[in-house]
Amino acid sequence: MISSQAWADAEQLWDFQQMHHEPRPCSVAIGLGSHDLGVADVTVDLYQRGMMPLIVFTGATSRTTHERMPRGEAGHYRERALELGVPESVILVEPHARNTGENIRFSRSLLADQGVPVESVLLISKPYEERRAYATARKLWPEVEFVSASTAMTLAEYVASIQDPRLVFDMLVGAQQRLLIYPRQGFLIRQEIPPAVSAAYERLCSEGFTSRLVASH
Repeated sequence: MISSQAWADAEQLWDFQQMHHEPRPCSVAIGLGSHDLGVADVTVDLYQRGMMPLIVFTGATSRTTHERMPRGEAGHYRERALELGVPESVILVEPHARNTGENIRFSRSLLADQGVPVESVLLISKPYEERRAYATARKLWPEVEFVSASTAMTLAEYVASIQDPRLVFDMLVGAQQRLLIYPRQGFLIRQEIPPAVSAAYERLCSEGFTSRLVASH
């Protein structure tokens, strides 16, 4: 049984992990690969609303996606977008990236190779990875403006879709930890963490939601 305090703390992290940007027209969209085809759906919606002329889907496979996405995360995103009516000519696939840093670096190289001028990027991810993706992109591609986007949903809706609240809480705690330790390792920009968010993170750690933590040394 998960306590009401833990739910409230997870809500704090869920809200903080999202950038709350308003979508606006950009040079290109980059859809970050994962197990979640919702990233492709959001990308298609933004394309159909005229927010960008070109899409990059980026991602190889991971231990959580190699069975359900045997043709690679980016490849499955592309197939989903084609099913939903996006023209093949506006989709680029970057099939090699295995982490967020590689998503950004490899997508940047692909766009440069294609001669695409980039001033701004719609960066599309899972809801609880918006902030880390944004901070990574700002570190690795500082001259470009990034606008974050993800599926609009509440924590309760996301938990219902995953059917495993403890796993979702673990993922939220893991995402928050990376915002704390990755700046020191040069992976992303440092961001100010509100005290209430830090307190929520510490309480969830003490409650044992730690399976997605990484070694911090």
